Amino acid sequence: MSPSFDFSNWGWVKNSSNSTSTSKKGGNPVVVTMGNPNYSVLQINGPDSAFQPVEKDRTRNAKQFTWVLLLKAHKAIGFIAWFGNCVCSLLSSVKKRVFFDAVESENESDKSMKAKLLFRVIATFLVMALAFLLFELVAHFKGLYYFHNHNLHIPQNWEIKGLFHEVYVSWLRFRVDYIASTIQYLSNFCIVLFLIQSVDRMVLCLGCFWIKYKKIKPLIADGNVEDDLEGSNHGFPLVLVQIPMCNEKEVYEQSISAVCQLDWPKDRLLVQVLDDSDDESIQWLIKAEVTKWSQKGVNIIYRHRKYRTGYKAGNLKSAMNCDYVKDYEFVAIFDADFQPCPDFLKQTVPHFKGNPELALVQARWTFVNKEENLLTRLQNINLCFHFEVEQQVNGIFLNFFGFNGTAGVWRIKALEESGGWLERTTVEDMDIAVRAHLNGWKFIYLNDVKVLCELPESYEAYKKQQHRWHSGPMQLFRLCLPAIITSKIAFWKKTNLIFLFFLLRKLILPFYSFTLFCIILPLTMFVPEAELPIWVICYIPVFMSFLNILPAPKSFPFLVPYLLFENTMSVTKFNAMVSGLFQLGSSYEWIVTKKSGRASEPDLLAAEERDSKAMSLQLHRGTSDSGLSELNKIKEFQEIVPPKKMNKIYKKELALAFLLLTAAIRSLLSAQGMHFYYLLFQGVSFLLVGLDLIGEQMS
Repeated sequence: MSPSFDFSNWGWVKNSSNSTSTSKKGGNPVVVTMGNPNYSVLQINGPDSAFQPVEKDRTRNAKQFTWVLLLKAHKAIGFIAWFGNCVCSLLSSVKKRVFFDAVESENESDKSMKAKLLFRVIATFLVMALAFLLFELVAHFKGLYYFHNHNLHIPQNWEIKGLFHEVYVSWLRFRVDYIASTIQYLSNFCIVLFLIQSVDRMVLCLGCFWIKYKKIKPLIADGNVEDDLEGSNHGFPLVLVQIPMCNEKEVYEQSISAVCQLDWPKDRLLVQVLDDSDDESIQWLIKAEVTKWSQKGVNIIYRHRKYRTGYKAGNLKSAMNCDYVKDYEFVAIFDADFQPCPDFLKQTVPHFKGNPELALVQARWTFVNKEENLLTRLQNINLCFHFEVEQQVNGIFLNFFGFNGTAGVWRIKALEESGGWLERTTVEDMDIAVRAHLNGWKFIYLNDVKVLCELPESYEAYKKQQHRWHSGPMQLFRLCLPAIITSKIAFWKKTNLIFLFFLLRKLILPFYSFTLFCIILPLTMFVPEAELPIWVICYIPVFMSFLNILPAPKSFPFLVPYLLFENTMSVTKFNAMVSGLFQLGSSYEWIVTKKSGRASEPDLLAAEERDSKAMSLQLHRGTSDSGLSELNKIKEFQEIVPPKKMNKIYKKELALAFLLLTAAIRSLLSAQGMHFYYLLFQGVSFLLVGLDLIGEQMS
């Protein structure tokens, strides 16, 4: 309320009905006559109002106000146009992908029915959810508000009015007696698994913090690197480097070039290019690259198999059976998109000296395209946690971790004593690591030694990679369980291998992620008697996502997208885990992860042009006609345009998107705010992934 001022008590104001004012004090009165009778009275509402500036030009202010309105209207129209354009583009992309998906479905009509089982289950849940939602909406408009009450009151027979009311009450009784209790038991079981896995993740993080605080790192047993490798070349052990590849036209040059530039005596190094390509044009290109480096004095061999039996494991096994391999002591393995630094061998091989129990030295991966799109950023978060926390902690405290399949150096003796490469699963790297661990060999992880590589940029490639990474461990667990139980290693190592390495991190994680957040949570919206606490839905997942992002601090703005995307990927991981555990057909499928070759563009472009010119001159100067014919073939193959690809539609993800969005609408009737927002955002996340709008967009 504005303060009031009574000036009559101040002694210098006199009330008068006329336009005069007379002083009360002694002496001659002073009369003040107003010259202009047309005056206005200003009412003072507060002490500061008298000191406010007076508007001098109301016309100018009106024009300014009009311009402000016009600018805001222009921005609003621009936003509407932009939004409409985005919607039209989205609908156009969806239309094209639906058409493309229909063509693909016709071409792949002979797919196994088991592969479609999960989609049929999700679709059934979706149909049921839509039916329940329609039923609840009709009940809502008829004034039956029983679902607003957490303490459900089921009407008595005398309170029932009409047939629909009777059907609705029967549904409530059936829901309370049979469905709610089952869902609640299942949700409680998943919550327990969720808490156990969260504790395991926190223990790993504490171990990582301890390593950082104490500055613990593996040390070379006898001196430093330079002391170990100084002197004549005979002090350097014989090292075999293998580069397995298959139809990887985009990246073969960068890996061969990087390996051939390793700082190691040429007479103590042999490079094997293990090509499983079934495309003749790619074979010619790889042969030409090998010939180029061979002419430069590098000891390099090209090997090609006619039949790709056993995939990567079969390729490595075939190469290790060569007679000349028995002379070598160590073997380094690099996939086709990996670029080791020149000093890679000098940083890894010395760790074997004076450590006869050491079988493997694993280096860390770094990614050249981690900021290419949202998908690569989210992958970078996961893999940074895997290497910085999981691999480092297990390497320091347990001397055991899963071999990553590349960017590592093996002692050949350890490989042979552990049974060599086996073709029984799609995770041959984890297979050999487990068997070596059971034979008493130790592993070292070097977090400071980094090898540049590439992340899959399209969701299709990433999904196939994750399916292989999560189905293979379950295959391996079935095969290795008897050997683990009967092995001679310590009991605590068996416990760690069975319950932590396999069950908790490979089976339980995808199981509860999919079951709890993608199935049980939507069902609780239609069966409100079975509740999920808010800390399960929000607080703990956000905290665990925060821990996951710590090794990649620049990714903190992507905390929420990361949380939603991990729940979205639980569908693929759960499907892969089930197929591997029960040996379904898709668990034996090996598809090479598609690469784009971005790692070679910035740093190898000039070298590529220079080397191609040198090779052309060498072939041109040759006296035989075969050199010219080879050059012509290489030029023809380089000009071949690869077939165009388009983004796809993923039915399981779309079905789950509509299921979650339907549950979000149902949650509004129960006034469950946090549940609604989670279901809405998670449903939108599934929708974006189902339409393949995350990752590389192909036209």
